[in-house]
This record gives sequence, C-alpha cells and structure tokens, in this order.
Amino acid sequence: MPIPEFHVVTGAFGYSGKYIATRLLAEDRHVRTLTNSVKRANPFGDKVEIHPFNFDQPDELVESLRGAEVLYNTYWVRFNYSFFKHESAVQNTLTLFDAAKKAGVKRVVHVSITNPSEDSPLEYFSGKARLERALIESDLSYAILRPTVIFGQEDILINNIAWALRHLPVFGVFGDGKYRLQPIYVDDLAALAVEQGKRGENVVIDAIGPETFTYRDLARAIREIIGVRRPIIFVPPALGYAVGWVIGKLVGDVLITWPEVKGLMADLLCTASPPVGTTRLTDWTREHKDALGVHYASELARRNNRREAYENL
Repeated sequence: MPIPEFHVVTGAFGYSGKYIATRLLAEDRHVRTLTNSVKRANPFGDKVEIHPFNFDQPDELVESLRGAEVLYNTYWVRFNYSFFKHESAVQNTLTLFDAAKKAGVKRVVHVSITNPSEDSPLEYFSGKARLERALIESDLSYAILRPTVIFGQEDILINNIAWALRHLPVFGVFGDGKYRLQPIYVDDLAALAVEQGKRGENVVIDAIGPETFTYRDLARAIREIIGVRRPIIFVPPALGYAVGWVIGKLVGDVLITWPEVKGLMADLLCTASPPVGTTRLTDWTREHKDALGVHYASELARRNNRREAYENL
C-alpha cells in the first residue's frame, strides 16, 4: 500500500513550526512533526503525528521522513548554553538533511537568518551559512528563507523589550541604536514557507517584514504604543550587556548574549530586499498592547519545561 502524502514540520508545538503546521492543516495536508518535546502541550490533537528527532539514531530519523513531500525545518538554538550549543545544532541539522535525502524527501524549506556568512565570527550566522551551503550541495530541492526578527504571540525579543519598558526604571540602547531591524510576523513567515513548499525551483529569500526600524526607534515605538513613560538612554554596549546579564540572572534566563549585541550592532538584521511579509509590527503591537510585555518570556523555561505550551511559560 503506498504511503499517503505527508509533510514534516520540525517543532510543530513550538513557535514558527506551529504556524506552519496550522497552515498545512488548513489545506488538509497530512502533517507529521519531529520534536524534542513529545510531551509538550499539543494544540492539534490527533491531527499531527509526533515523532522524536532521533538525531542519535539516524536510521530511525530516516524512517520518520521516508516518503515525505516536504520537510519544513525550523530547528535551531538561539545561543550556546550548558546543555545546547550552536555546533550541536549544526551537526544535528546536517544529520537531518542527510536523513531527508536518504528518505526521498522531495523538497526542504529551511529557515535560516539574514546575512549569514561562514566567515562570520558570530556562531549564529556562520552556523546558518554552513547549513545553507550543505543544503544547496545536497541535491535536494530547497527553499531557504532568511528572516530577521520574528514577532508574534510566542515571541521573545519584542515581548521582552516591552517587558523591560514596563518594569525597569530606564531602557538602555546599545551604542547609538541606529542599527536596523525588519521584523516579520510569524504567520507571514509560515505562509511564505507553505507557499514555497508547493514550488520546485531552488530559491533563497530574505523573509523580511514591511517596516524597517532602527533599534532605538523600535523601542520608542513600542513604548508609545504600550503607553509607558520609561526613559530610553544610550549606553556603552559592554555596559548594556552587563546590565542584561544581571537581569538575566535575576529572572533565571539569558536576556541577551554578547554575540547578539554584536550581531545587532553590525546591522545583520537588515537587508536591501523587498519585504515579503505584509503584517506591520506597529499594527500588531497595537492589537496586543495590553498583554505585550506584561510577563517575561524565558528561553530557558521553554527548553527546561517540555510540557507547557510556549505562551504559558
């Protein structure tokens, strides 16, 4: 009996993967997820098959992918920590691509980052570049999507900017704050991913939203929309990072890393490409202004607690 057509989404109970899975289900696609959080709250019931990643059992991973039409890969780690590393994420993703090829997956839609470079001193950007090259050289059909900042209900960065504006006496901007960001709404990214899953040509797309902000203007816009009067000050980057490190310790998380500060200030979250998203961050923030930043969003809580839904952590 032939295997029915299905699509595989990594992390369908997480952030961007959840939106991709939702769109696929709305098109009556058969969806399977690969996840490290098989016990996490499942918003899809029995509509999504659940398989562990099995990075350490490549043959099992191949079987999880065998016959899939499309693999949508959102798997990554934001920073290095004691029990997860960028290098491990790179190696695991290489294993995933190899398994996809062996399993006969017809197309891979891979979420990367803007301005990746294998020569970058920042592991986030060099690791993403290594994976792009590996996928391009794999002979798999591919679409590589390069978002900057992704915003939405389960977002961390935008939420925690709002949280800092609500709860801290001042908000510090690293340096002059003139470096830029082009945030894309998570469901716009999901729509792009699903659309690219239907195509056959190999493409690399900067997945950016319709608004471009400097970092200082982003903070000012959020401050105005949520209605707080917190002063925004300019601080030396090292001092701003040190304060962020202390706040992270107080909330039991990593608020920001030094490589993230350097990536921001190097203008790596901005491109000259036309926008592909249509949802404006300012409009979305106005719709969610009463809830945005009320509670801190913890990266480590999401990784330590594999049962609760992201929005409950």
